[in-house]
This record gives sequence, structure tokens and C-alpha cells, in this order.
Amino acid sequence: MKDLVPQFFLSMKHYTKEQFFKDFVSGIIVAIIALPLSIALALASGVTPEQGLYTAITAGFVISFLGGSKVQIAGPTAAFASIVAGIAAKNGFDGLVIATIMAGIFLVIMGSLRMGSLIRFIPYTITTGFTTGIAVTIFIGQIKDFLGLTFEHAPIETLEKVNEIVHRMGTLNPMALAVGLTALLILIVWPRFFKTIPPSLIAVIVTAGLVKLFQLPVNTIGDLYTISSDLPAFHLPVFSLGMVQTVMPDAVTIAVLAAVESLLSCVVADGMVGSRHNSNMELVAQGAGNICSALFGGIPATGAIARTAANIKNGGRTPVAGMVHAGMLLLVLVFLMPYAALIPMPAIAAILFMVAYNMSEWRVFLSIMKTAPKSDWSVLLVTFVFTVAFDLVTAIAVGILFASLLFMKRMADVTEISSWKYLEDEEENSGESIDLKPVPKHVAVFEVSGPMFFGAAEKISQLIIEEGKRVLILRMRSVPAMDATALKSLEKLYQNLKRKHVTLILSHVNEQPMSMMERAGFLESVGRENLAGCIDEALSFAADL
Repeated sequence: MKDLVPQFFLSMKHYTKEQFFKDFVSGIIVAIIALPLSIALALASGVTPEQGLYTAITAGFVISFLGGSKVQIAGPTAAFASIVAGIAAKNGFDGLVIATIMAGIFLVIMGSLRMGSLIRFIPYTITTGFTTGIAVTIFIGQIKDFLGLTFEHAPIETLEKVNEIVHRMGTLNPMALAVGLTALLILIVWPRFFKTIPPSLIAVIVTAGLVKLFQLPVNTIGDLYTISSDLPAFHLPVFSLGMVQTVMPDAVTIAVLAAVESLLSCVVADGMVGSRHNSNMELVAQGAGNICSALFGGIPATGAIARTAANIKNGGRTPVAGMVHAGMLLLVLVFLMPYAALIPMPAIAAILFMVAYNMSEWRVFLSIMKTAPKSDWSVLLVTFVFTVAFDLVTAIAVGILFASLLFMKRMADVTEISSWKYLEDEEENSGESIDLKPVPKHVAVFEVSGPMFFGAAEKISQLIIEEGKRVLILRMRSVPAMDATALKSLEKLYQNLKRKHVTLILSHVNEQPMSMMERAGFLESVGRENLAGCIDEALSFAADL
């Protein structure tokens, strides 16, 4: 456990007043950025506005305090919006709390077991596919508020929302659309002229002022939700075996998504500041942060790439900046939260449109579709479609399964068992000698290239040698690994050769296959004397036989 040390304690060893000032200023700026985003993401997740701040405060502080990155800023993110909304709608808020606590426990276990490096085994095509899919679901989910539509019922699934939007287009509110377009225009134009003040903050202030001043018939947060400025209160849900079983797939998805998003954010941050994060400590921190968030009324949280980048750009270099950001949001919650009731819903929708656009990675998506092999873009497309049409749990499961099957097929195609070309045959065909080793006439040589695993095991058992051959040399220098199915096929080949009185000689067996043969007792069956270190040794021994 020696390497599981939070970066906060490491940073304090050489901390200075100058760095504290930079961290403090950066924390305040990031809090200003996080304020409208936390509220918007909470609403997109189907929970109340203050619960977005509860998440940013509790998870943001804990993850910064315990995290494995010096500059990571955590809080609610768009990646969780659709899955959180689905869990809350199906199982209530207690179901969401239980799923988040379970996910936190999974993350702590993953970090404690040093599983931080295993995240790299999730293909890039899957993360891109579900990220773009989430962006599309967020965009579709905000069309209602952006246009001021009135729904007959509250659909949960994305395709149901599309259907409801089409059928309720006649209820469009021109004033809501005008407010939404105003907010969107500010979000697009403002950053081109003013870099320091977040455009989302200006958008909500301007649109709230317009709606209040001109008494526009546009829904605000206060019209739909009861705003509370109470501090986060501890709440322990009632656990039941049935609910745990129900939310288990959601908990696993939250844990995997939190791990992937946070570690991706850490990698981006490392490149910006020239440091290196502790992935295992980061997973433990993410787990603790999510548990605390759920117990104090929040929703799932993870590392936020945009807020982390803003922290770095404004001088934040230690976890103190993230802790200041959480403290600043706590003050906003207590003293300014009632003013959030004035924010128009179309402005929230416009902010989420920009969030969806920025996270969509549509350029990367199109690049993979144009340039990647068919196996890669098919995994991308499957994950994307399942994310939009069904849910993230199904999308990740199907994406990983599909990618695994394609990978196994690719490895099986790569693995080859080829017969050697013989010197006398080449001389007859070409009329001249080439650089080939002489092989006795009673000997057949086959070379295996690639991993020997269940996908390629059939090639081993179907190996055929000519009549009159009394020795088979199997050259295995290009076999890095072997599994139990391939070993079983090799045993079957050995038994077939034994019935035909053909001796099997294994040449240049690598460490992992050798260890497996040893444990299975296969070397004792074949005979250790039939094990050669190189092909020259194998040919010499075969000639003597």
C-alpha cells in the first residue's frame, strides 16, 4: 500500500505561498465555470439543481484531497447524464444512491488491487463510440426545453423522446426558442472576445435578466423545481438484496465509466503540466468521492476534462485548487442558490448543447469511419448505435463482446502453421540452390507463427504430414503464448503421431508455452529428450533418429 499516497500530501512537502495564491485564484475561476454546468448536468440527469452542486462540492473535495493527480477537478459530467436519469426514473433516488455507493466500492477495490493500468484494455473505438452516443442522447434530451415544447408524458428512452418531439412540435414556444438562441449565440461568440469569464455564466445571467425584465412566457428552473440552499445532508438509503441485484449492472457501468473518464482526464492533464498521475490512487479517490457524493445527496462524479484543463490554464498545480473550487461552490449554495430559480430552461438546454458538441468527438468519429479497418469502425458504430438506441450498460457490454470476438478472429487469422520449403524441391523448381537448411527425407518440419489459443487451436489438430515421414519437428520460436485449448490440440496431435509411430520434436519453445506444458505434464509425455533449443539441434537429433 506504500504507493497509494494522495498527491495532496506529496504536494504539501514543497508548498509555497506563491503556489497557494495561484491555486486559490484558479479554484475560484473553476468554481465559476462549474456552477452553471453542475446545475445543467443535474437537470439533464433528472435530479434537482442543488444536487449537482452537492456532487461538485462533496466529490470534488474528496477526489482532490485523496486523488492521484495534482490537478484533477471532479464533479458531475455529461457522460453520466443519461444513465443517471435512467436509474433515477426506474429505481428512484434511493436506487441511484445504492448504485453509486456500489460503484464507489468497486472503484476502491480496483485501485487497491492495482487495476488502474487495466483500463487501457478498453478499446479506443468503444470509448469514442459511447462518448459520441452520450453526446447525441444529451442533445436530443434538451430539444424539448430549447424549443419550449409541452410533452404529454415524460419519456425515458432516447428514441421515445425523438418520437415525442416529432408529435409535439406544434406546441413550440417562439419565446423559448428566442431565449435559447440568445444563450447559444453568447456561448459561441463570447469566448472569441473574452477568455477569462466563462460564457455559460454570461449566458444564464443575460437570459435570466431578459426573461425577468420582459416577463417572457418561458419556463425557468424555479417554475419546475423547488430550489433549496440547504447544506448537503447525510442520507443512508435502505439496502435490500432485490435492489442491489437490480442496480448491479448500473453500478458496474458507473464504476467503469468513472474509471475511464477520470484516467483519461489524468492523461490529458499529465501532458499539459508534464507530470505523472498515480492511476491506482486516483481510482481509490474516485471511489471514495462517489460514496461521499451519494451519501450526501449527490450523483455519480468523475474527473472533468474541461474543468481540469481550465484549472491548469489558470495556474492550479496542486490539489488545493480543487478543494478551493469545492469550498467556493459551497458558499454559492448557501448564499446565492435562490437566484438559480431565475435561470431559463432554454439557456440550460443551450449550455448542454455546447457540452454535447464539445464531448462528441465527431471529427475523431468520422476519421475512424474513413480510415480505420472494418473491424475497428464496426465496433465504433455498434457501440454508438446501442448507446443511442438502448442504454450505456448494453452498449459497453455489446461493444466489448464484439471487439473481443473481432480481436480473437484477427489473432486466429494471424496464427499460421506452415510447412518448410525443402532444399531439393527448390533446386528442382528453380534450377539453383537458395539459402535453405537441408532436412533428412524422413523428417517433416512445420513452423508455428503467432499465439496458440482456442481461436487457432483447430489448425494444430488438423496438421497433416506426408507418408513415409517418421519425425515431425514443430518449430515454436514465434509462439509467444499458449492457452489450455491449444495445448489440448497439441496433445491430440501428439497422440495421432504416436499411433503412426512418428516422433514429435519441439524446437525453440518460449517461456510461457514451456511453463504451461510443464504444469500439464505434456513434456513428460513427449519426452524431455525430444525438446530442442534451436532448429539446428532439432534437425541433428532427427537425423540420428
